[in-house]
Amino acid sequence: MRRMKVVLIGGGTGLSVLARGLREFPIDITAIVTVADDGGSTGKIRNEMDIPAPGDIRNVIAALSDSESVLTQLFQYRFEENQISGHSLGNLLIAGMTNITNDFGHAIKELSKVLNIKGKVIPSTNSSVQLNAIMEDGDIVYGESKIPKMQKKIDKVFLEPDDVEPMEEAVEALEEADLIVLGPGSLYTSVISNLCVKGISHALLNSSAPKLYVSNVMTQPGETDGYDVKEHINALHRQAGQSFVDYVICCTDQFNDNVLQKYREKHSEPVDVNVDELKQDGIKVITASNLVEISDEHLVRHNTKVLSTLIYEVALELISTIQFDPNSKRQQ
Repeated sequence: MRRMKVVLIGGGTGLSVLARGLREFPIDITAIVTVADDGGSTGKIRNEMDIPAPGDIRNVIAALSDSESVLTQLFQYRFEENQISGHSLGNLLIAGMTNITNDFGHAIKELSKVLNIKGKVIPSTNSSVQLNAIMEDGDIVYGESKIPKMQKKIDKVFLEPDDVEPMEEAVEALEEADLIVLGPGSLYTSVISNLCVKGISHALLNSSAPKLYVSNVMTQPGETDGYDVKEHINALHRQAGQSFVDYVICCTDQFNDNVLQKYREKHSEPVDVNVDELKQDGIKVITASNLVEISDEHLVRHNTKVLSTLIYEVALELISTIQFDPNSKRQQ
């Protein structure tokens, strides 16, 4: 049996954690990563060099790396604030390689070889972009890191400039995919920011691969306050211009008072799931009793092994039903 092609779309911690779990399975992974981050070391490098944001890319490369652990740790090493302004070494390497190759996308390819990653990591665009948001009250917020701080309901997000081209390799990966996975991670700033690259959203909609959304377990203050799973999916569909999600992985657990209180203090709450509503929309709901784990500090996180196994099982089921078509790129 040929190896399944799974494309991940996202950014932030969610994408790197998922990539780390999926790399253990016999699949071809391509991660399409947002480049709109403008905070911390990433923001400084982006502004100084006018290159796409390297931070989320760096994290996914490290997650997929097959190199010695010391080399990966070195790539992720972050200097103290009074040492090179708090930059991570990986961000500096990406910036340096971009200068050498004069191409951000090529720099990512070269560093991926050095770290011997399992799969491909592709920026959604090769251009330096800024993510902005239009709030429901009409206010416009400029810059990814400022969007959640407004504590207002988001109407939509957009890139500036708005006509950037997608990476050709990203479009090809979506065309050839057996399964496309969006999330988990910040809905607007990590996931939807990729769909703001028009070529990415077009390729996503045109791909014959089923689309799976991994819902966050908790709402994110300033971004998804009060959202249930369906509202997360509706936001994805609004950005793309039509419905496309076929599957959703979500948590249906009830949490104890310690967990709820911990998140209330952060103005966050569990993301509710109305299974019947989702089914009426033709979306298949997937969950597991041990999908999330709770830390000693009462923090809730996806169980990476369980989540990646659920995704692999979906992909396995799908590929067994694909009819042979000699002209299909997905058969190559």
